[in-house]
Amino acid sequence: MSGQVMVFVPAPELTITIEQAGDEPDIHLHAGGQGIWQARMMATLGVPVVLCTAFGGESGEVLKSLTAAEGVLVRSVAAEASNGAYIHDRRSGDRVEVAQAPGAALTRHDFDELYGLALAEGLRSTVTLLSGTRNPRVIEPDSYRRLAGDLRRSDCAVIADLSGEYLSAVLESGLSFLKVSHEELVNDGWARDDSVEALTEAIHALNAAGAEALVVSRAEKPALALIEGDLYEVILPELEPADHHGAGDSMTAGVTATLAQGGDLRTAIRIGAAAGAVNVTRHGLGTGQADVIAALMDKVELRVLSLKDKPSRTVTPDELADEARQDT
Repeated sequence: MSGQVMVFVPAPELTITIEQAGDEPDIHLHAGGQGIWQARMMATLGVPVVLCTAFGGESGEVLKSLTAAEGVLVRSVAAEASNGAYIHDRRSGDRVEVAQAPGAALTRHDFDELYGLALAEGLRSTVTLLSGTRNPRVIEPDSYRRLAGDLRRSDCAVIADLSGEYLSAVLESGLSFLKVSHEELVNDGWARDDSVEALTEAIHALNAAGAEALVVSRAEKPALALIEGDLYEVILPELEPADHHGAGDSMTAGVTATLAQGGDLRTAIRIGAAAGAVNVTRHGLGTGQADVIAALMDKVELRVLSLKDKPSRTVTPDELADEARQDT
């Protein structure tokens, strides 16, 4: 399907949230995990999404029903392994973890079935998004390398939001686009610290390792983006956050959705930045309103950092449109 995104979600989680409604606790059940949140945001942006995942155990039965209500097409495997569950308490205003049950590893048979589903849907889709898992035991990192390689050899666009061994593995097959946080780059040894200089070195190293383009989120600081060899700071208006969780996943979703619809990279990163910023003004992960994101996107600027004696400059939306036309 033209414009469709396949999201590879090997290990979604059942999330249980405790909030306060007057004098009584208010308990909510949601489908959670990185890929679920990303799919939710892309559906909000009006992009068709097919989710390839596995459901197992009691938590999987609940997740199956919850995921069906996300507004995306779900292709799933009935797995022997149970899905994970995460309980947190937000009655104080902050997220306080109560308990976490990690998902179990997929059996060889269940993984083979999931891989076949993901490969078929990825070949039918305009873009594939590879999302991570909280529990690294669920699926081997080499599985991401294989899936990305099989799709790339069929000229399919592959985007990843991964870190650690999963990132190292998938880089071997190459990526159309990579999103990663500055904390992950430091923790994984790609960057010596979180300075712009160190992150710039890491960005070019990741580019050389197989990521054609990428963005590095930096919490409340401007993200850094590499597009066709140019390094940009992503500047957007300051918004007061209600919950800072989920901004990076929404950014990835915005980028992926835009590229799937035929948008250029510069526009995709501006929409991604706007989606991430809008998400933190809300309490739900991977949520937002498409019209708010579109309005904020017009305020996002890409400022070119000095590269090979190129002076710094701010790129206006009109200039971006001109550059995009020239690229085509």
